[in-house]
Amino acid sequence: MKRGELYRVHFGNPSDTKRNRVFVIVSRQSVIDSKFQSVICAPIYTNRNGDSSQVLVGIDEGLKHDSAIVCDELVSLNKHKLTNYVGSLSRAKLKELKRALRIALDVE
Repeated sequence: MKRGELYRVHFGNPSDTKRNRVFVIVSRQSVIDSKFQSVICAPIYTNRNGDSSQVLVGIDEGLKHDSAIVCDELVSLNKHKLTNYVGSLSRAKLKELKRALRIALDVE
């Protein structure tokens, strides 16, 4: 498991209309490799608005549709939920992700 990897996560809530969602791991590698049970992830949505805190992704990253990583909606997910590997970000996309996270979190 590495930073920048995409995983499809299944949510077992029957009332949820979207039972699966793809997330990208954004935690630093030392946390991912640690005994912590969860990692910080950003959701990926097919709806995108070009906001500066979003990173455009698509087929090159293993997705079926053009989509966007939404860095304004970070969540903590248990590592055991991240089992359905989809793909990973290129070095260039990881750089874009870092920029988008800085914008979303308003940090230098």
